Amino acid sequence: MRFSRALIPTVKEAPKDAITPSHILLLRGGFIRPVGAGLYELLPLGVRVLRKIEAIVRREMDRSGAQEVLLPALLPAEYFKLSGRWETFGDTLLRLKDRKGGDYHLGPTHEEIITDLVRREVRSYRQLPLNLYQIQTKFRDEARPRAGLLRCREFSMKDAYSFDLDEAGAEASYEQMREAYQRIFDAIGLEYRIVAADSGAMGGSKSAEFQILAQHGEDQIVACTACDYAANVEVASAALKEAPKAAPALAEVEKIHTPGVGGIDDVVRHLKGEIRAEQMLKCIVYMTQGQPLMAVVRGDREVSEIKLAAALGASDLRLASPAEVQAATGAALGFAGPVGFQGRILVDREVPQVSNAVTGANESDHHLRNVNFGRDFEAPLADIRTVGEGDACPRCAAPLSTYRAIEGGHIFVLGTHYSERMGATYLSDKGEERPFVMGCYGIGISRMIAAAVEQHHDEAGLAWPMSIAPYQVILTPLGKEAEVHREATAIYEALRARQVEVLFDERDERPGVKFKDADLLGIPLRLVVGAKSLQNRMVELKERQHSESRLISIDRCVEEICAYIAEKLNSPSESAKG
Repeated sequence: MRFSRALIPTVKEAPKDAITPSHILLLRGGFIRPVGAGLYELLPLGVRVLRKIEAIVRREMDRSGAQEVLLPALLPAEYFKLSGRWETFGDTLLRLKDRKGGDYHLGPTHEEIITDLVRREVRSYRQLPLNLYQIQTKFRDEARPRAGLLRCREFSMKDAYSFDLDEAGAEASYEQMREAYQRIFDAIGLEYRIVAADSGAMGGSKSAEFQILAQHGEDQIVACTACDYAANVEVASAALKEAPKAAPALAEVEKIHTPGVGGIDDVVRHLKGEIRAEQMLKCIVYMTQGQPLMAVVRGDREVSEIKLAAALGASDLRLASPAEVQAATGAALGFAGPVGFQGRILVDREVPQVSNAVTGANESDHHLRNVNFGRDFEAPLADIRTVGEGDACPRCAAPLSTYRAIEGGHIFVLGTHYSERMGATYLSDKGEERPFVMGCYGIGISRMIAAAVEQHHDEAGLAWPMSIAPYQVILTPLGKEAEVHREATAIYEALRARQVEVLFDERDERPGVKFKDADLLGIPLRLVVGAKSLQNRMVELKERQHSESRLISIDRCVEEICAYIAEKLNSPSESAKG
């Protein structure tokens, strides 16, 4: 492609609301343009990157034995109503009516539709196992779409669904997809971690996320510094430290006056250093099934609502309003405590190790000192706190480290969650009707564009991995000499004949402009043809990720470039690991 004929609208500055590197650079490089909140056009360069990611995904999905289908994006409501997700999916579901008043929605995911397809077309155990996938546009009405392609209301996604005879078969399909995903992320050239995760609205019994490490990632993960344990902080656990052998004597409960002082840090300051945050009990009131619930953790910890909901088996958990807190405790926000609380209580398993704690008195402007679990209050124990930096690994007790990351893929064992609800069954070898055992596997295709930029950029611009770069080579002639343009054109045609993807920057621009654009676009190789080097039959070759260039023979440049590209495409990034 000749640069002068390409739609590559580069700009010097990105809009002020673009704050992440991927959002800024994709806008500046002319890869995307906004059309509305969370809605983006992909321009030619962006489409080229997208298609390359799709090709990698298709290659590995086909290699795993999955078969591609294409399901509609506009879906009748009846399927979500049958599974129960018409109500439970929440406000992110984009609902609409047709001219006859029928209920429809734009698909955020396709478990129900694929299950319906399989229940109609697959009847015998002889047709199993089966894995079907698609690359489709998805829609979710995100409350706060942000960071360009990282969180959109319309996005491209690969979703796959496996159907097996039993749990053992489903586990085998899950592991097969796990391996395929590793090959995909390696081929793209991403550094990632495979972490334990929450199944969320998808349901199911087992799930893992492929988290792409990135400073501006929305997610937070923990990983052990010594073993392979890794998990999303939403579900991560930490080893429970041994209780001190010589615990302090239990003192008598004392009510203390704390006027207008409700937060943990405020109480610590009010007591002028007599206690630390870890010597307090944090008590958060929630509502579930119309009733109050108090979650109790150590004062320097946070409640993991995902873990709390899982421990309760609750799907409707929410924070109580100030009025609901007042009704449940008899006190304003900040003064809740477990002693005398009449509702349900769930206590983090770390709390019994806190002796003579300070906590709310269930009376405005008052706290209790010297509160102890087992003596002053009792309640079921569970792991309900968020894990953080330095906590002990639950497997080996080594310290955990925290990372920011972007969720690039998610795999689930769904079990019979959808097949039972939708009556999707097959005939076993004994002639019995049995529900399909399902799995679900998603990759955010358009999100991967942004995730790759988050990992592959510098101050000058993008630095695409060879596998997904919009072009492999940018060819830059310098000067107006006829010989320069003749030799550059000959190289351009020779590279194209060898199926090399080359952007020919034959624009009548200053060298500095061309070089800045080349760096901004992030094309892996830059080949410069100039009059001075041509005197010695040499051209200048520079790799995007390196600061220095080198001279190579013009007669060998096509061969060297082809060999370099082949090496890069056949050698996935060594930095990527699971």
